[in-house]
Amino acid sequence: MTVLILSVFVLVYLGMAIGRFPGLQIDRTGIALLGAVILALAGAIPGEALATAIDYPTLFILLGLMILSAQFELAGFYGWCAVRLAQAALSPVALLALVVAVGGGLSAVLANDVVVFAMTPLLCAGLVARGLDARPYLIALAGAANAGSAATIIGNPQNILIGQLGHLDFWPFLAACAVPAVLAMVCVFATVAFIWRGRLELADASPLPLSPPDLDLWHLKKALLATLVLLVFFATPLPQEEGVLAVAAAMLISRRFASRRMLGLVDWHLLVLFAALFVVTAALARTGLPAAMVATLANSGWAPDRLSVLAPLSLVASNTIGNVPAVLLLMQVWPSPPEGALYALAVLSTLSGNLLLLGSLANLIVVERAAASGVTLGFWEHAKCGVPMTLSSIALAIGWLWAMGHVGW
Repeated sequence: MTVLILSVFVLVYLGMAIGRFPGLQIDRTGIALLGAVILALAGAIPGEALATAIDYPTLFILLGLMILSAQFELAGFYGWCAVRLAQAALSPVALLALVVAVGGGLSAVLANDVVVFAMTPLLCAGLVARGLDARPYLIALAGAANAGSAATIIGNPQNILIGQLGHLDFWPFLAACAVPAVLAMVCVFATVAFIWRGRLELADASPLPLSPPDLDLWHLKKALLATLVLLVFFATPLPQEEGVLAVAAAMLISRRFASRRMLGLVDWHLLVLFAALFVVTAALARTGLPAAMVATLANSGWAPDRLSVLAPLSLVASNTIGNVPAVLLLMQVWPSPPEGALYALAVLSTLSGNLLLLGSLANLIVVERAAASGVTLGFWEHAKCGVPMTLSSIALAIGWLWAMGHVGW
């Protein structure tokens, strides 16, 4: 049975790295689900253990945040922000800074994937209509969304996972991670502005023909109030997953937006991916091999509780199997990680996602949504900015985490 579990595990995470199996139209979510089903049918993880293998509170928090983000999108908030950004009476460089500030700021409170999904098409349209090359701004949007999301425990899926499994509190997490997140946003702006210098100038200063979408003020106020309530739940000892579900349920009560429409904006693929990977990693953990491997590494001085190990591990893993699967795997096999090391893992795994297009889901969403809007963003175009912005932001994050005593070198 151990051989079967190891084989399935290797194939699943190989699929995470490649993105799909050659010759088959099965993506990362399908690969993970297929692996979980095989292990369940083979009895690698008993029926009673199957249900407990999935961390439902994490899934509930993700679901609730996605529904809250759907409320903002249906209220027209994301589209309004995107068009207002493109219309701002600013120089191209100042506009780039504003894109970074807005994208990163929104992503710190709302799910970064949803932010870039909603903003990319209208931002593309506004920039093209203004006569600007949309590509540097899209690179900045993706980079800022990843960087800004590192600041809070609800900024992205991997942070939510780390916060839940590590039992971390909202405010200490913010105190530890906000500064490196802001520094990373500065790195994103400085890198893109430097790499694209001389190519941000206006090609056509004619007025924008694009009008911002109408804001539904009632539903926007409802979303803002729900966000405040949500932050209260995360900032107090109250049960977080129950609070998030209560807020999400309140969002579904609407006279204008059908529940089907709101739930249609939920990233069900990501939730299924999480659930399936929980099962796959739980089956591996039952073999005892991961615990023995971590113990061996710790005895050899290579435990992932130091920056010299955690930084390269995050960088490599996030850009091969992806930061979400990498964090989930590490959290499943890492016994009793120190709180400071969890802060470092959240920051470093998130910032590492900016290195290459495949490093984070937000990057891929921006590329796909931009392509649908007629703007092509290539792998190397992103990498020319992604590599320096990532390495510089990680260096600053390491310095901060070490100087504040959160984790040793």
